[in-house]
Amino acid sequence: MSANELDFERCYRAVATRDARFDGHFVTAVRTTGIYCRPSCPAITPKRTNVTFLPTAAAAQQSGFRACRRCLPDAAPGSPLWNTRADLASRAMRLIGDGVIERGGVPALADALGYSQRQLTRVLTSELGAGPLALARAHRAHTARLLIQTTRLSMSDIAFAAGFASIRQFNDTVREVFAVSPTTLREESRRRNGDTLPATNGLLTLRLPYREPLDQSWLEWFLAAHVVPGLELWENGIYTRSLRTPHGHTTIRLSIQPGHVRASLSLQDMRDLAPTVARIRHFLDLDADPVGIDEALTAGMAGSPLHPHVSGDTDPGITLPAGIRVPGCLDGPELLLRTMIGQQISVAAANTHTARLVQGLGETITGPIPHLFPTAETIAERGSEVLTGPGRRVDAIVGAAKALATGDLVLHSGRTAADLRRDLLALDGVGPWTADYVTMRLLADPDVLLHSDLVVRRGAGLLGIDLADAARFSPWRSYLTMHLWKYALARPAEGTPKPSTQTGRTPR
Repeated sequence: MSANELDFERCYRAVATRDARFDGHFVTAVRTTGIYCRPSCPAITPKRTNVTFLPTAAAAQQSGFRACRRCLPDAAPGSPLWNTRADLASRAMRLIGDGVIERGGVPALADALGYSQRQLTRVLTSELGAGPLALARAHRAHTARLLIQTTRLSMSDIAFAAGFASIRQFNDTVREVFAVSPTTLREESRRRNGDTLPATNGLLTLRLPYREPLDQSWLEWFLAAHVVPGLELWENGIYTRSLRTPHGHTTIRLSIQPGHVRASLSLQDMRDLAPTVARIRHFLDLDADPVGIDEALTAGMAGSPLHPHVSGDTDPGITLPAGIRVPGCLDGPELLLRTMIGQQISVAAANTHTARLVQGLGETITGPIPHLFPTAETIAERGSEVLTGPGRRVDAIVGAAKALATGDLVLHSGRTAADLRRDLLALDGVGPWTADYVTMRLLADPDVLLHSDLVVRRGAGLLGIDLADAARFSPWRSYLTMHLWKYALARPAEGTPKPSTQTGRTPR
């Protein structure tokens, strides 16, 4: 929410009750102490007359407040508003989290969003209380604190990895934001947690918090069902894969734990830490507000057989736990090309075709995962040599890769849903289902209903939900899609194989 939309009474009630659901929605700045906190901070609740509420940590820092070292407001789950809103400020925040300013400065951010630097700065300052440089600075401070407290990296390496231009800028920012030197910040962490940090050597293990509840079974099924041999691995509840990053590549290992996701990152270049973490959070939808989503869906489902399931009750059939997530993606071009490969075939067949493409054209790397997904340039040049199946589908995939390689098609999380969907539909071989599916996952768009999907339609039929009257579920129709998918997949039609994308099979 913007600075103008913050409701004082609602925010103060959240702080007075230490309601962790609001962590990441806003920060509490206390004028008497000069400190800003997350709403659930365990410190004594400040007096009403002494507090002000701000939409971002950057706004608090811009106003001269320091981060609380007790509740670590920057360590809260991110704001769900950057996904639920599609305005300029929200799209900018997604790209800032991906490190666009660190790599190309404010001009790169403005260019990606299609606005002038002046207009972008004006809108961000009005909506979020800080301009793009201040927002990026807060992001760098968060990355720096994470590295200071969880690694043995030298301070000079941390400054470089977090995106600071100099050691002096790094030291000044840490002192200004946390009111102590970087060395003191590390010593405080060691006193609290013990001196148990392993040598880094490019490997970091982080705890990525999420808002509870979380439907773990759905995310784990989704990850396990779509593993492509040679690119991904699912073993003993751990998802492992390698992916390209702005300065090289990284291997990630993810496992869902109570209250957090354990993420082990093997980084080629430590500058890729922040964008990698942002992509993982997007991939697993960790910044969602499940309580708010479930409450809205429950209200929309009043009178439907699904109503008790969302609220956590059971019946003799199936329970759909609260907190379902909409999986995002780790790489936009990969998402589109894999989705096109999976059109009109089963998930198992799609995984086999994708594995053949990865083995034939993917870059070979060392480590537990031997390949990276092929670049769009490589697929555009040689995809027809490796891809098999109907000629029209192969041509469509190669054509999409060419559009990506030439820049005619741009896939990033800062695009608007309408513009992205229009550009996808302009591609040969991409229909409404594929365009909607890619839009939903690439942008974390919460309000995409895959109404033409046969599994979704079957789930709606089983539950007596009229998809033509689904507006009452807005803006959470993507989450409704997940519920209907899960419900229908747990009840395959008798005498038929387990249903694939667009043909009534498992979602791709």
